[in-house]
Amino acid sequence: MSEGEGWRVREAGADDADALALVGGATFLETFAGVLAGDAIVGHCGRQHTTDAYRSVLTNGGRAWLAELDPGNAPVGFALLTKPDLPGARAGDIELKRIYALARFHGTGIGRALMAAVVAATSGFERLLLGVYAGNTRAIAFYRKQGFEPIGERRFDVGGKLYDDLVLAKPLTA
Repeated sequence: MSEGEGWRVREAGADDADALALVGGATFLETFAGVLAGDAIVGHCGRQHTTDAYRSVLTNGGRAWLAELDPGNAPVGFALLTKPDLPGARAGDIELKRIYALARFHGTGIGRALMAAVVAATSGFERLLLGVYAGNTRAIAFYRKQGFEPIGERRFDVGGKLYDDLVLAKPLTA
C-alpha cells in the first residue's frame, strides 16, 4: 500500500467494482464534458464504467489499484491493468487500460502512486502500453514524465464518432 497526505493506494478486488465504476464514470465525464456529446458520454459510461464491467475484468485476470481519501476511504482514483488490446501490442506487453483520478486530486501524487503500483506488478513483462486521447495534453505530459513514448495511433469510437488516440509504451526491462 502507498500513502500520501490524506490518501492511500491499495490493490482492489472484485468487491471494489462499485467504487471503480463510480470513479470511472465521474472521471470520464470530467475529462470529456465539452469534448464529446453528452449522450455519447452517458452511453459510453453506461457500457464501459459499470460495476459488472469492472467485476468481469477483475475476475478474468485484470488487476486494479484504488486511491482512497481519508476520512472514510472515499474512492478518488484508480488504475487498471489488463491484457493488451492495442495496435502495436506484441508478446511480452501488458496494458494500462485506465489510470484515472478526480480532477481536484491532480498534482497530489496519487497518479504517481497509482503508476508505481502498476509498474511494480509488471514483473516478467517487457513493455507497459496505454492508449490516450490525442487531445489530452495534460495526460500525455504525465505519461511522458513516466517514461512512455509514442509507438502508434488508434481510432476510438465513442457514440458513433471516431477520435484519435495515441498508443504509448514504456519499457519495463533494462
